[in-house]
This record gives sequence, C-alpha cells and structure tokens, in this order.
Amino acid sequence: MGSIGSNAVTSIQHLLAEPGLVQTTDKQGMVIAFDRAMENAVSMILGVRSARRKVMVIGNGGSAAIASHMQTDLSGSLGTRGLIFNEPSLITALSNDHGYEHAFERLVGLWADSGDLLVAISSSGKSANILNACEAAQTRGSSLITFSGFGADNPLRSRGDINIYVASPYYGPVESSHQMLIHHLTDRILINLASEAKG
Repeated sequence: MGSIGSNAVTSIQHLLAEPGLVQTTDKQGMVIAFDRAMENAVSMILGVRSARRKVMVIGNGGSAAIASHMQTDLSGSLGTRGLIFNEPSLITALSNDHGYEHAFERLVGLWADSGDLLVAISSSGKSANILNACEAAQTRGSSLITFSGFGADNPLRSRGDINIYVASPYYGPVESSHQMLIHHLTDRILINLASEAKG
C-alpha cells in the first residue's frame, strides 16, 4: 500500500461525500455520520489486530477481487491476520457438494471465532451465499462490517455492526466506490499505526 498522507485520505473522503452517495448505518439501522462510521470500523479492525484475531473478507465476482485486495492490504501492510476463501478448488468443491449458497457459510462456520470480524462485500446486497455467511459469523460471535449497493432495502445493509451502502443501481459505481472506501479505511488504519509508532 505504501506510505499515505492525511491529504490523500481527506481527498477520498471528499470525493465520496457527494450528498446521499454513501450512507452509513449501525446495527440498529440508525444513520451515523460517515467519519464516525469509518472511525468505528478502524477501531474494530485495530481491536482484532491487537487481539490476534482474524478479519475474514468475502465477495462474489468483482467483489471477490475487492476482497482479495483488502486481504492483501490487511496482511501485507497492516500486519493483521486477513483471510479470504477464493481458492478455486476449495470453493468449487464446496459449491458442488453443498450448493454455492452455502459455500462461504461452511467456510466461515469452520474458521470464525468469537472476536473475529467478517467483512461482507456485495453490490446487490442480496447474494444468498454472502447473507448465509454473515449469519454463520454472527452465530459464532464474530463482528460484521458490510459493503452493499443497489436497492436501499437490500438485506445485507441491515446485517452489520457497521453498514456502508452506495446508492447506485449500477455495478461500476458501486464496485469502484467499495474499492475506494476500503482503501480509505485501510489508509486510515495505516495512519493510526504510524502515529502510534511515533509515540
């Protein structure tokens, strides 16, 4: 990820500050300010990092690529135990044996522990395999951050401790915004860690 300054973080924040484009809510569905939502997400990830717990990241298609990118930044730049489930032979075997809607659910059920964090990314917010995995994570005591788009009433948007929703019906803006938002999040964590290191 390289070094990042606060100006870059502020620039992304302003770009995503188009009124109504990005909406953030808590687990009660209450609207919270964007900056507070990001601060809470940073705190959640730093808490997982300090406790040597795991951040699991899931998504389908383009969202799977975003998940892989986030896992790279978490593990490579932030020293956090990041985990994805995109290995083709594994995901296709589970899909063949149990149905694709249960593949992530089974993997999250296998790996998730109390104190872990699941980051669920879905443009539509309706993918059954993502929703089932969220339920499995929460059943095992893991926290949840969601990234979704398309319909404002999508079910993923009401599942997380923090929910980040992009108000667009198109894949391009939603996926691009999700990628930028996740960069914004991981960059803020990097700044936080750098500040701590300086004492």
